[in-house]
Amino acid sequence: MTPVTVSSSAAMSGLRGRDFLDVTDLVPAELHGLLDLADELRDALRGGRPHPLCAGRTLGMIFQKQSTRTRVSFEVGMVQLGGYALHLSATNELQLGRGETIADTAMVLSRYLDALMIRTHAQADVEELAIHASVPVINGLTEQAHPCQALADHLTMRDHLGALSGKTVAYLGDPNNVCCSLVEAATMAGMHVIVASPVGYDLPEATARIALEHAEQYGGSLHLTRDPDAAASRADALYTDVFVSMGQESERDARMQALQGYAVNEDRAALLGEDGIVMHCLPARYGEEIDESVLYGPRSAVWDQAENRLHAQKALLAALLA
Repeated sequence: MTPVTVSSSAAMSGLRGRDFLDVTDLVPAELHGLLDLADELRDALRGGRPHPLCAGRTLGMIFQKQSTRTRVSFEVGMVQLGGYALHLSATNELQLGRGETIADTAMVLSRYLDALMIRTHAQADVEELAIHASVPVINGLTEQAHPCQALADHLTMRDHLGALSGKTVAYLGDPNNVCCSLVEAATMAGMHVIVASPVGYDLPEATARIALEHAEQYGGSLHLTRDPDAAASRADALYTDVFVSMGQESERDARMQALQGYAVNEDRAALLGEDGIVMHCLPARYGEEIDESVLYGPRSAVWDQAENRLHAQKALLAALLA
């Protein structure tokens, strides 16, 4: 059997030892290289071929937020790569919960571990961890960005749609952390991106600026609208996320009132192009941002998308550590 290896190309070899804090840490060649490696690792797993690219390596996973997909995909992925993943609750296990600084935590854990993944609130905390850690730091989610989700999203779109350049992805609802990483990566890949959101729920200016720069460089585009039907019409991928994220529970009534017209229902999914797909990063709130019949329907790529968290993150870990 042919062993799986990390590409020796300059783009991929340059990832070794680096942090992954945001989509903008990558250039297009690195993004596509990671997707190619994810494809190869997925094929190896399904074909029963061992791929211990991280043998003997240990990943520390710091959680300040609840998690299903992030924890399981990183933990299982590290084991499949021949390494070990250590779950660390910032509240119940680490001294972070008793006031130890992020800097001190980073310096100590770097003496024990080969890489750190953190799922937390503030982007500044991830950046501070990376400053003081001497091992690669991976952003598992912040209120600003979800770059690992973006890798899985683009692997999924490529699986279903083929080459990404020139394809259209429409995002409906709150332009949150998931949306920001999606927009930045999609425009890097030369895609056309449409974000439909109500007044008061606008794509952050910093993300819009990055996306427009990417569009100019790589041939895609960014369009912002208030019209969800116009956004969905003839799109290749239609994406949504929960209208009320963790920590926003006190805003629930206002958010539901503002965003209810942006839900992905059967009528809206029918506006997609002939081979268009529906995407959602999960967990879903049926009857709010998406109908259950759509998520389980023939256009849904959601379960492939969830699985691809495993494959995309394995590629990332191998590129950073192998």
